Amino acid sequence: MDLAVGSTNPTKIDAVERTLERFEPTVVDAAVDSGVPEQPWSIEETVTGAENRAQRALAATDADYGIGLEGGVARIDGVPGLSLIMWAAATDGDRLERGGGPTLRLPDDVAHHLEDGAELGPVMDDRLGTDGIAEAEGAAGVLTAGLTSRTRALGEAVACAFGPFVADESSPDRA
Repeated sequence: MDLAVGSTNPTKIDAVERTLERFEPTVVDAAVDSGVPEQPWSIEETVTGAENRAQRALAATDADYGIGLEGGVARIDGVPGLSLIMWAAATDGDRLERGGGPTLRLPDDVAHHLEDGAELGPVMDDRLGTDGIAEAEGAAGVLTAGLTSRTRALGEAVACAFGPFVADESSPDRA
């Protein structure tokens, strides 16, 4: 199984490799444009970014599947504050599936910086005195004291998006 990940971010590639390791995939990265802002601001923008990455990664390679991952922020009805969200998309060129990962509330001080136009990774780096948090444990790891990590959180989204391709009996299109 050959997979193309629509990103060169090592954390995103690792999330795909770890999540789908039992299928022994060959995973390649593809530097593609998400087609959405660097900091997606809604579920719709985040899902669109993941879809675009999956489709563009597949188109740019000879892989069997394209996988796109996108992290964003959103205000969710009924949930206080600003939430970190993660979505994945998977495609074989005919079918496009999507899956969401964990969602967690961002601290108010982080949310205020984002509302002023900043991006989450640099805000977290400034807050923690780090460099490259988005390519390490990510905000998800820091804000959960390591109970999850960006890799694991993105991996859950990958599992939910790719799962229907390997478990057709559970496909939403099946009656």
